[in-house]
Amino acid sequence: MKIELSGDTFYPVGALENFLPQIGRVVELGDLPIAVFRTSDGRIFAALNQNPHPKGGPLAEGIVSGHYLYDPLYDWKIDLTTGLVQAPDTGRVTMFPVKVEEGQVFIAAAVLQQA
Repeated sequence: MKIELSGDTFYPVGALENFLPQIGRVVELGDLPIAVFRTSDGRIFAALNQNPHPKGGPLAEGIVSGHYLYDPLYDWKIDLTTGLVQAPDTGRVTMFPVKVEEGQVFIAAAVLQQA
């Protein structure tokens, strides 16, 4: 499933303090499960909680190191800044824009279209 994101409407998904460094947490945005990750340098990333591997699986249980997510099921390395799976594997994770304001985490989701 490919999801295209357009627009710039941000929705609150929780307080920053609820997202622990290097541990994924799943939030629901509409009907979509979104994996939210906080890196050791404090940046927040949000991805569709769906592994691009042909067999699928969740991403939230992955291990965060730097700006990379290491998938525990298939040992894939995913760049959280781009969503790209690193070589020798290939694929892309659907990433969502994130912002933090006044201690709250917001994820962008205006129009979600399945293609």
